[in-house]
Amino acid sequence: MSTNTNQNPKILCVVERAGAGLDDTAWELLGAARALAGEGGSVGAALLGEGVGELANELARGYDDVWVFDDARFASWDGEAYARALAPLAQREQPALILAAHTNLGIDFAPGFSVRAGVPLLPDCLSLESAGDGSAWEAVRTVYGGKVHARMTCTPSEQGAMATLRAGAFAAAEPGAEVTGRVHAEDVGDDVGQGRRPVRTVEPEASEVDITQAAVLVAVGRGIEDEENLEIVQSLAEALGGEVACSRPVVDKGWLPKSRQVGTSGLTVKPKVYLAVGISGSFQHVGGIKGSPFLVAINKDARAPIFGVADVGVVGDLFDVVPALEAKIREAKG
Repeated sequence: MSTNTNQNPKILCVVERAGAGLDDTAWELLGAARALAGEGGSVGAALLGEGVGELANELARGYDDVWVFDDARFASWDGEAYARALAPLAQREQPALILAAHTNLGIDFAPGFSVRAGVPLLPDCLSLESAGDGSAWEAVRTVYGGKVHARMTCTPSEQGAMATLRAGAFAAAEPGAEVTGRVHAEDVGDDVGQGRRPVRTVEPEASEVDITQAAVLVAVGRGIEDEENLEIVQSLAEALGGEVACSRPVVDKGWLPKSRQVGTSGLTVKPKVYLAVGISGSFQHVGGIKGSPFLVAINKDARAPIFGVADVGVVGDLFDVVPALEAKIREAKG
């Protein structure tokens, strides 16, 4: 059975857990799937884990169908075991498109599953849409270490197609107040055994900040000139109640860790307010900013590309502008 040309396709999302709850990407996948499925399409979720009944009900507030694989063998992540468990579901339900998040877990799971399910894979998509006649999927992703955006077209097999979506690149859907979807308990075959045994989980250091969750970001670029000058940007971020982020050159110089980098080769962020300080605004950097934040740019080069996307632009020396801006903010806050 082929679903490749269906204008209102069935889409299956493989969602992830985060500790005892759902990962934020579960709702980003739902938002992307709803947009792709259209009014007449259906969107389902596959959830694997141990004791995940309540999470399934939470997913059913947004997804039409939720297929639950509740088994002790899925207490910890194993991409190979997930692929073996989900392949029969995909064969039975025949989704036109299967979506997963392009996280560490998705990267582990997706390639093996695509081979097992017989579907082509579009990895790490920044955007995804159906071709005009619905016979193919078109995606934008980065190549050459984030230096180039490439548009790629995927023709589905008879079993459909698969894509992994970069976390933060797609707008999340808001779940409803009531459970409206159907929850289905799936049997787990005897052949689905864990081939790997987790040894330990390494948690990020307590000092590490997840800039993807920050509402206010003050991002700094090569215009800061020296690592010692980062202090004025950090002080501005503190005054605003935000976090410090950066462009790639700052990470390349070792002044800030990779976990602070915004861009197609770094992290995708969705703040409410974004201050770009001494950042030229290459498409690689701007490509990591989603959600249409209020963007303020400070740069002494009036021709810097960042001004083309800024809501407010200040042409001036950041060493004069940033301290003055911080002083005004602290004064306004009393």
